Amino acid sequence: MNIDFPGKTVIVTGAAHGFGRAISIAFAKRGAQVWACDVITNELDETREMCLDAGGYCEARTVDVIDRDAVFAFVGEASAAHGRVDIVVHVAGGVLGQVGRPLEEITTEEWDVIYHVNTRGAFYFAQAVAPGMKAARYGRLIFISSGAGLGISLTGIQAYASAKAAQIGLTRQLAHELGPWNITVNNIAPGFVRSNPTTEKQWQSYGEAGQRALIDSIALKRLGSPDDIAYGVLFFASDYAGWITGQVLSIDGGK
Repeated sequence: MNIDFPGKTVIVTGAAHGFGRAISIAFAKRGAQVWACDVITNELDETREMCLDAGGYCEARTVDVIDRDAVFAFVGEASAAHGRVDIVVHVAGGVLGQVGRPLEEITTEEWDVIYHVNTRGAFYFAQAVAPGMKAARYGRLIFISSGAGLGISLTGIQAYASAKAAQIGLTRQLAHELGPWNITVNNIAPGFVRSNPTTEKQWQSYGEAGQRALIDSIALKRLGSPDDIAYGVLFFASDYAGWITGQVLSIDGGK
């Protein structure tokens, strides 16, 4: 199966490191015009350089995904440069430095900020690209959720589990709304991957016994990599997935 994207314009959010970086590079290697964004400017610039070193095309912009005006401006710039946006991969999210605490200690602000990045950001990008995708009668929206959205979160963070579940609900709803225009909307729920400073800190917090227990709970008895997630994204974005929409793909080594 050969998958490539010559002439396709792809937006990747949360592209500074981890899944977003791996996804950006994977598309760049396969001929896509990648537009990467994040709020971590220095690492985002590194992602752009890595895409270029791989022989691909990449533009990088500092964009806060909870700023609707900034999202629409970014999408407008990418659309103006290439005629349209074909594919959006919303990776931006995570726990934003929070740790698990009893629910009665959680402030409204702590709850809201996790929802805003993980779910509102996905909604804004879908809003921004929908008119162009409808006009082209083609589009791919791919949201990165988490196993936490299908079950419980290893972090113990209530807002994170809830926001990822909400994002999965948004995926299914948009799939039915946008399907008549040949726009597919799918979701990938990764298992635990050591992909960024937050997950590395989480991994170290488990200690040797906890790390062993986590690996023992995985069917394949090993952790995955950001590339494993990127490969799932490439499939959903490809013509091979043209009759797949509203689906959640767990990439977690087997549970």
